[in-house]
Amino acid sequence: MSAGTGSRAGARTAVVGTVTRGTTGTDRLRRVERWLAQVQGRRLRAAADPLVVDLGYGARPWTVTDLQRWLRGVRPDVRVVGLEVAPERVEAARTALAGVRGAPEFARGGFELAVPGGGDPVLVRAFNVLRQYPEAQVAAAWELLRSRLAPGGLVVDGTCDELGRRAAWVALEREAGAVSLTVSVRLAGLPAPSAVAERLPKALIHRNVPGEGVHDLLRDADAAWARAAPLGTFGARQRWIATCRDLAQRWPVLDSPARWRLGELTVAWEAVR
Repeated sequence: MSAGTGSRAGARTAVVGTVTRGTTGTDRLRRVERWLAQVQGRRLRAAADPLVVDLGYGARPWTVTDLQRWLRGVRPDVRVVGLEVAPERVEAARTALAGVRGAPEFARGGFELAVPGGGDPVLVRAFNVLRQYPEAQVAAAWELLRSRLAPGGLVVDGTCDELGRRAAWVALEREAGAVSLTVSVRLAGLPAPSAVAERLPKALIHRNVPGEGVHDLLRDADAAWARAAPLGTFGARQRWIATCRDLAQRWPVLDSPARWRLGELTVAWEAVR
């Protein structure tokens, strides 16, 4: 999806984007789905129109159905729409779920978020999408996506590995822009927090060099992880919680042990931008 800007009416008449690789899998995005349901569910509950978009879902529809399942636990009347640039992917998704009662909707679309029947989404997930674009196009894509949100809406731009065990995402609010970076990892077998570096969102992955905020964060996280090594006797979860508590003394950590125990850590965007 080649990002661009333009008038609201004009941008809605044409698909803004290019086809990405489309690789995906069932339950691959469970970490961000859990976060959306549990941390951002308040936005969905408060929405006048519970519209959610899964942007660039890929060659198969499973991430869209997974997202719908999580969010129906928050708001049973949620309307989830999967958007893809490639028309053959849209048709394949519709065919795969033909006859399934309550299945999500699928339509051709890109960053302009042209959903069938109109409407402004309260939540937009774009996972493993901008990862495949030049870094120079990220800012324009973010701006266009934010402009399409409903008041109080949120965009999540992130990346994960093939099995969904390591993920990172940026949260962007309609009004404020980027507000936070979240990393979420499977703690079992984790060598160090910096193992998530190769899954940083496009806006940050090339910034993981000395002198940049995200590099400093991962460096400090690795140091805190090393200091917490004795707690590994009680399990990786206790070691991670201690690591996050240590980081919170020096970094603007936005979440609490309730999230840390899940292998998450969220920091304010200003610290890593």
